[in-house]
Amino acid sequence: MIPSSLPRLLGVGFLVATIGFAQQPAAKPADPQFEKPAVTPPSGQPVTADPEASSAATQPARAAGQNLLGQTNTTQGEGRRNENVQITLLDNNAARDANQRLGATATIVDEFHVDRNYFSSEYGNPGRGPIRAQPQNGAGIHGNLFWNHNNSIFSARTFFQAGPVQPARQNQYGATFSTGLWKDAFFTFTGSQDKNRGIVNGNVLIPLPNERVPLATDPATRAAILRIIDAYPNVAPNRPDVAARALNTNSPQKVNTDFSTGQLNQKLGARDTLISRYTFTAQAVDAFQFVKGQNPITRNKSHAARLTWDRVWSPRTFGDFTLGFDRQGALLVPTADARGPIYTTGLTPLGPYSNVPFNRAMNQFRASASLETRRGRHAGSFGAGLTRIQYNGNEPDSSLPDWNIHADFGNRAIQNLRQGLPDEIDQGFGDAYRGYRNFEFLVFAGDRWTVNKRLTFTFGVRWEPITKPEEVTKQSSPPYGSDWNNVGGNAGFAYRLSKGLGVFRAGYGVFFGQIFPGTYGQDRLNPPYFARITILAPNLANPFGAFTAAQLNPATAVATRFDVSPDLATPYSFQYNASWEAEVHAGWRVQVGYVGSRSHKLFETYVFNRARFVPGIPFTSVTVNQRRPDPTMLDRYLTGNFSQGYYDAGRVSLFGPRWHGATISASYWLSKAIDLGGDYFSTAAGAERYSAVGPTEFNAHGELKGLSSFDQPHALLLQATYDIGRRGSGWLGKIFRNWSVSAVYLLKNGTPFTVTSGSDGPGLGNVDGSPGDRPFILDPTILGRTIGNPSTSQRLLPASAFRFLNAPAEMAGNLGRNTFRKGKIANLNASLARSWTLARELQFTFRAESINFTNTPQFAEPGSSLAAPNFGQISNTLNDGRTFRFLLRLTF
Repeated sequence: MIPSSLPRLLGVGFLVATIGFAQQPAAKPADPQFEKPAVTPPSGQPVTADPEASSAATQPARAAGQNLLGQTNTTQGEGRRNENVQITLLDNNAARDANQRLGATATIVDEFHVDRNYFSSEYGNPGRGPIRAQPQNGAGIHGNLFWNHNNSIFSARTFFQAGPVQPARQNQYGATFSTGLWKDAFFTFTGSQDKNRGIVNGNVLIPLPNERVPLATDPATRAAILRIIDAYPNVAPNRPDVAARALNTNSPQKVNTDFSTGQLNQKLGARDTLISRYTFTAQAVDAFQFVKGQNPITRNKSHAARLTWDRVWSPRTFGDFTLGFDRQGALLVPTADARGPIYTTGLTPLGPYSNVPFNRAMNQFRASASLETRRGRHAGSFGAGLTRIQYNGNEPDSSLPDWNIHADFGNRAIQNLRQGLPDEIDQGFGDAYRGYRNFEFLVFAGDRWTVNKRLTFTFGVRWEPITKPEEVTKQSSPPYGSDWNNVGGNAGFAYRLSKGLGVFRAGYGVFFGQIFPGTYGQDRLNPPYFARITILAPNLANPFGAFTAAQLNPATAVATRFDVSPDLATPYSFQYNASWEAEVHAGWRVQVGYVGSRSHKLFETYVFNRARFVPGIPFTSVTVNQRRPDPTMLDRYLTGNFSQGYYDAGRVSLFGPRWHGATISASYWLSKAIDLGGDYFSTAAGAERYSAVGPTEFNAHGELKGLSSFDQPHALLLQATYDIGRRGSGWLGKIFRNWSVSAVYLLKNGTPFTVTSGSDGPGLGNVDGSPGDRPFILDPTILGRTIGNPSTSQRLLPASAFRFLNAPAEMAGNLGRNTFRKGKIANLNASLARSWTLARELQFTFRAESINFTNTPQFAEPGSSLAAPNFGQISNTLNDGRTFRFLLRLTF
């Protein structure tokens, strides 16, 4: 994982995987005395053209990006992501969405390599590798042209869709070109565009026709109410069978993604190679708007440059030195008709999000050097790296008025909306632009010791210090110091058993994550330069009418604080695994293994200075600020290393031999993931600040401990391919020969979700001014249930099984976090492909893919707020309906 997660927003991985690199004939070998040995990736890790491309810095990001706008990784059995489940394209949000939708993939690393960081690899994220550019060699002119097309005429209706499939199309096209330029120079260029156009279908919850009339009598208040209500489509709900206010509707969306990369290899003799590479990606999203201003306009750009010098010092020693530059920019702005943020329990929130508008630029200046040497039975690796991070941007909180209208004052939320009685408004004022600077270092050394033909040991040590960020405007100063004690490493062995009984492997490592810029950047939101204030029970038409200039001045306002712990440190994980792999019968191979981790110092945010019961002050939501222990501030959000993660998984895989053109494989894993509220990908900033808030401030660990948001006890992955070959004769045989058919089936438990009270008001929550209240469970027999079918969801999750708090006598319910599950994943993808040789070096390929071939929905979680009228009702899916995608490629 990297300081900015923008690459995971851009879907580059899908494009690169689709177009590939040109098929390049082998170049004339150099003098073998000085030829650098081929780089062999760890067993079980993907082979890529560039080791950095399979690192945790890019691959998890790309996997998430693949699902961001309806795309999918068909080889892993994923279903096409439902585009109407929109997310903010920031930080780790895309990764979190993929984790909560698809869960984790238990992954056994056969061998830890000291030049890679394997933090979170047990969940399926490849290790973060070197930044060097990998050499490419070839001769002549080679390349390919491709066109990938998806059209709504080949798509099925989603589960809740009312009416026919609406027009939509996606065209991906591009080219790869490689050629020799001059003596010992080889150049490769790849360029592509992805244009996504058409209609997105989805469900929203809107007011009923008889709820569109304001109940307030004041003209200004009535006008403010109408402005909110008019943001919802002025039609009657068309899916009352799903929920009384459910409307299935359509909205246009336009997405452009441009990608290009060029690489020049220049041999400088038998020993030296110079490699330069530049990659640019840009994405522009004009997202759907089921309600006015629901999603922001998004513009993302990413640059990556590398200059690598490869040197072969001797037949047994080689190394490289790399200079790199990465820049990621993100801009989110509201649409002109945006009404929000407005959150009304029981209705779809009006956007945009509270962190919009948002403008960020991240620069990373990078350098690395590595050396590999072989001496007898030992293969040593040594290296160092340095990264200078520049993090600039304006990232305010609630710079647009952030309204909350919930059940309170003896009314349901929608009645409060019609009467113009909001619970509160949050508003940020001041200057939130900041520029942070810091360094990250890396030093590593390791050895691979081949004791004999049967036994190999690997071990290494890594030192990864991170310096304290300095803020250039002098308006912020993160309170924590540099983290110099990040010493980790790995140890493992592989032992080949006698008499063909296979290989036993075991490994152990200590791996460090990172301190995210979004995490420490929260200190920009504090006085005296920025302040977010909360007004309780405000006047909807004029919320600041009774405030003085001093109360609205960031330097003097009583405001919310966003503090970073003074002992903030880098998260780390102890990871260990063991596996046995053997050929059991006539080419059939089996692997049985265990992988586990214990992660410490994960990020989480606690909320302090909450309102309490004070004799003599009415216990209502209007008096929250009067009942806070410290009257000089409102809520105090404290972000620190407060969470821990526990993961254990057993996995068994079976791989069949090729038999008459067919191959099959199967994997099953049993796992459990627990944490204290913060996951391995959590930044504890932005929306994550509120995603795991404890009901009170007194027992956060006990109240937040529960299943991780990606926990799935059972998972099964089946894969099969069949190459027809040159079977058959006559004209019919010519038609059907040489086709390749493949299928992959993924079956997994759904991921967990939490039931909340849905209001902090008296008789519902604990009236402390913070979200996160959970009710009492009256029927414990329903705990752990899977709520995965709209027809049975309310029966399996009845409101009568819970009760609200009786505060102040009861300040927290007894219901835990993540105690129920969404519906299962059951997805089948299939493909059909064939290539034709048109000339000696000219080949044409056709490929057709069916995504979600059985059109099986993966249902989203039901309404989980007990105070909401849609509690227990499922009104959305996380995947899209069956679709077909077609690829044409000409390779030369």
